[in-house]
Amino acid sequence: MSQQQHGVAGLKKHDMKVSSIVFMLYCLVAAGAFGIEEMIPESGPGMTLILLAVFPIIWALPISNMVAECGSVMPSEGGVYVWVKEAFGEFWGFQAGWWATVSTYITNGVYVALVAGYVSQMIPMSEMAILALKIGMIAVFTIINLMGLREVGTVSTILSIAIVAAFMLVAVVGLINWNTNPIDPIMPPDYNFFDSLSGGICICVWMYCGYECISNMAGEVKNPQVIPKGLLIAMPLIAATYILPTLGGLASLPAGSWELWSTEGGFDASSVGFATVLTENLGQAWGYVFLVIAVVSQCAIFNTYLASGSRGFFVMADDNLCPKFLVKISKKRGVPYIGILSLSIVTLILCQYDFTTLVSTEVVFILALYIILPLAVLKLRKMIPVEERLKRDLYIISGGKLGLIYCCGLPIFISIVALLVNGTDYFVTGLIATASGVIVYVIVKKLYGGLYKQDPVRYPLNKKTGLCQGDTMRIGAYLIIAGVSAFLAQFWLRWYEVSYGEWEPSDYDMMGDIIPQVQNILGWGGAAVAVIGLIVFFVCKKNDPPAPEVELDVDVLMDKYLNEDRHEDIFGDA
Repeated sequence: MSQQQHGVAGLKKHDMKVSSIVFMLYCLVAAGAFGIEEMIPESGPGMTLILLAVFPIIWALPISNMVAECGSVMPSEGGVYVWVKEAFGEFWGFQAGWWATVSTYITNGVYVALVAGYVSQMIPMSEMAILALKIGMIAVFTIINLMGLREVGTVSTILSIAIVAAFMLVAVVGLINWNTNPIDPIMPPDYNFFDSLSGGICICVWMYCGYECISNMAGEVKNPQVIPKGLLIAMPLIAATYILPTLGGLASLPAGSWELWSTEGGFDASSVGFATVLTENLGQAWGYVFLVIAVVSQCAIFNTYLASGSRGFFVMADDNLCPKFLVKISKKRGVPYIGILSLSIVTLILCQYDFTTLVSTEVVFILALYIILPLAVLKLRKMIPVEERLKRDLYIISGGKLGLIYCCGLPIFISIVALLVNGTDYFVTGLIATASGVIVYVIVKKLYGGLYKQDPVRYPLNKKTGLCQGDTMRIGAYLIIAGVSAFLAQFWLRWYEVSYGEWEPSDYDMMGDIIPQVQNILGWGGAAVAVIGLIVFFVCKKNDPPAPEVELDVDVLMDKYLNEDRHEDIFGDA
């Protein structure tokens, strides 16, 4: 089949309109404003609106710009995995791919569980009926995904229009019935600035993340340059969907009711939310209408994340870093059906369990991804200079060096802050979770060979370790980073949680009774891990140094991705 018809490993390519990309992005990032309800009592109404207005500028815009730039020059299936791999090699590329894909596998069940919860509020159901509903939802969207990316885009468009219309109705009704100061109080009583900030920053990060997920499917888009265009349109649409309904809701509901906001708001008598704005002003029937929209929202997210997440292990398997059966493509539709089915099965299993810990772990995976992505952007700028990109009329971050610092620096800073303000328990859980990528990499590299099989020049094998040459040094570097982070973090956490915040054991979701001991482990354990990492790094610097860099043909590297010729030799003489 022609290269125009199929991309990576035989994936079928589709003509995708900018509008389809916009609505797929809308579903991946937002699918409504559900979740903001939890920010309001935790941060205060004023701080919530400030965060919602500021984060598009300091978080969403930088991330969407980075994704647009990398996606323009390397529009390949796999997205961040491919960009980090090209920038820093196989080991770090695998870490990025692992963090991005595992996070999707973990949380996709949340959306199914939420649908069951919403429907059960309208229709009382038995346990068997709830299980049947979950199976039915997973089956419907699995079939849609097996049909192809175009069908996923069509469904996303239909669902997104319904969601946007519902939240814009909330905004209009709320603003028309404005009767109170929506930013009073800025913070909850007795809260200091850090208390208020920590109550909302992680939720806000969550609400504005997901832009990079669209790049996982870039290899199936005939004209991938529509993705940067879609990013620039979707970002303000998402911000408007968050800010306007929240402003309208806070302005129209009685003063003091901000403490009662909840994701259940409007669906029960003890709390308020976006649905309450409609029920109070248009009648009780609108509560059921909005409950239907809540179901539609979770379906929209599940539909697009099933598409995005199923491509992660598929691309790594194509690079011999996952079991090869994950590369299988349906002949008729040209979709990675094994990846789609495996994600559906895992979702069915996980949607039966409590996701508090899993969701928080998933956030840490995403924050780690947003730290390594800006570093990859900077490295790729050196590998492929701006003038080379301009020759091909590709998207670049505007503003010169200042623009690049703005777009790359802010996400790193915010990710680090978010990691530190969520508590010792989640910080430790995140360290453990992200370390899983190193262990899995060693296993799959030894089992399947990795990129050495495709490009032994750039990824030479160390036959003694069975890993890529220099990987033991990279593992040492990882241990240094993890150890130093843990050691330094324990000083901040002791001050922030004990001396400044006066946190009690009940303030933690996990490890509450043993937090002092955990902080001691962070200090001493972090120092020990850092020392071990230093020893590994310098010992292996002699015995297992990275392979010398080979001369790079920039034009051929760009053609490799822009023309989807994945296996052409892109390096000149060593």
